[in-house]
Amino acid sequence: MLLGYGLMLWVTNASFHFGTVTLHEIGFWLLLVLALVLPIIEILFTSNAEFKNIGYSFLGLMYISLSWALMIDLRQHHMLLNGSEITEDKGWIIPMFLIGSIWINDTMAYIVGSFLGKTPLSPISPKKTWEGTIGGAILCIASISLLAYFFAPEFLKLLIGVAAIAAIVGTLGDLLESKLKRMAGVKDSGHFMPGHGGFLDRFDSLILATPFVWLYVKLLF
Repeated sequence: MLLGYGLMLWVTNASFHFGTVTLHEIGFWLLLVLALVLPIIEILFTSNAEFKNIGYSFLGLMYISLSWALMIDLRQHHMLLNGSEITEDKGWIIPMFLIGSIWINDTMAYIVGSFLGKTPLSPISPKKTWEGTIGGAILCIASISLLAYFFAPEFLKLLIGVAAIAAIVGTLGDLLESKLKRMAGVKDSGHFMPGHGGFLDRFDSLILATPFVWLYVKLLF
C-alpha cells in the first residue's frame, strides 16, 4: 500500500506541492526507501520467507496502484503550467469522460442484455451476454460522442477512442476481477459495501481500462 501511495505521488506534476516540497519528490523518496526496505523485512523478519509474497504484492501494485497513477497522469495531460502555477486546466476532461464511459457501458450492457441477451459471453460471468456487451459498447460510444460534441468538441476524436477502449477493455476488466475471485476461492472481494460483490467490483472495469486509455492518449495525442 505504501509503495502504491509512493507511485501515485511520484507521477504528480509541480502544481501539487506543500510549500517548496512537491508531492513528486515525496513519492520518489518513498519509493526508493520502500523498494529497499520491504524486501529486506520480508526476508529477515519472516520465519518462512517466501519470495512469492513479494511477487503477489508486486502484482497488486501493478494491478491497482499503477492504474490510479496513470489516471493521475491523464488528469495532468492537458494541464498547462508556469512553474508550479496552473495557467490552463482541461485535464479533467479525459478522466471524467473515461469514468462516464465505464458507467454508461455497464448500464447499457445490463439493459440491452436484460431484453435481448441470449448468448453467454464467458463462463467466468454467465450473466454477461454477447448481445448486451455489443449493445452496451455501441450505445456507450454513441452517448460519449454526443456529449463530447456539445461539451468538448476539440476533444471529440480523442474521446470517441476513449469510449471504445472503455467499453471493450472495461468489460475484460470485469471478467478479470471475477476470475481473480474464483482463483482466490471467494465470492466477494470484500464486505465494505453490502449488497455488492466487494469494493473492487465498483472499479474493476476502470482499473484495467485506464492503462490502455493512457497508452492511447500518449501514443496518438
